[in-house]
Amino acid sequence: MPGPPIVVKIGGSTLSNQDTSLKDLVTLQQEGVALVVVHGGGPVISQWMQRQGLRPRFVGGLRVTDEPSLEIVVAVLTGLINKELVARVHHLGGRAIGISGIDGGMLEAHIANPELGFVGEISKVDGEPLQAILDSGYIPLVAPLAGHRQDGSEHSGAPLNINGDTVAGELAHALGAERLIFLTDVEGILDGNNRVIRRLDRRRASILARSGVVGSGMIPKLAACLRALERSPVADIIDGRRPEALLECVRGVASGTTITA
Repeated sequence: MPGPPIVVKIGGSTLSNQDTSLKDLVTLQQEGVALVVVHGGGPVISQWMQRQGLRPRFVGGLRVTDEPSLEIVVAVLTGLINKELVARVHHLGGRAIGISGIDGGMLEAHIANPELGFVGEISKVDGEPLQAILDSGYIPLVAPLAGHRQDGSEHSGAPLNINGDTVAGELAHALGAERLIFLTDVEGILDGNNRVIRRLDRRRASILARSGVVGSGMIPKLAACLRALERSPVADIIDGRRPEALLECVRGVASGTTITA
């Protein structure tokens, strides 16, 4: 039985052909590393919203998702992006199964901030569907959606949009992951002078999260790292645009920001 998986969050930039993130994932899988991958898709969602005459809006780094936007989010994340990534992994010689947090009742959520619309805050995680996929020798590729908890409200059972960074942190926590790795389009967490902070511990990372120094897009990533570190020893935020950045990270070559428990 393989040990705890590595949870990897890949951003929208990985949908380009410029980086090696998917190739790195396949290499690691072929070496016997258990992987759970959460993907985003913000740039593509924004493109499709604009095609429909909808203007993307964000509050605190989180996408506001009204009813028309939700249809686009569900279609783009679970259809276009998820299946494109699965196809590319198989083309590279890997084995992957694409799912969303709704499948198998894996993620249950509720609306915590009505200002964000149909955006959920995760209230329950069931890691069994992921474990079944891992035990079958596949990489689960997870689209960040959840089902609204069954609470008798008008949204009960409906899909909710979840920030992909948050999903990665919650899955890493639920699975007791070996580590959590964010592949981003920045070098790492930057200090007030725009220099990369190479190493942090949980205490310093918590202080930084409250300091106002971290940009809005990094806030959910840092929060997810702190959540994962409750049960995982290490989390990394690295530049996924660098060739073989993921391989180097897993093999102990430090880049970006490393946060330890």
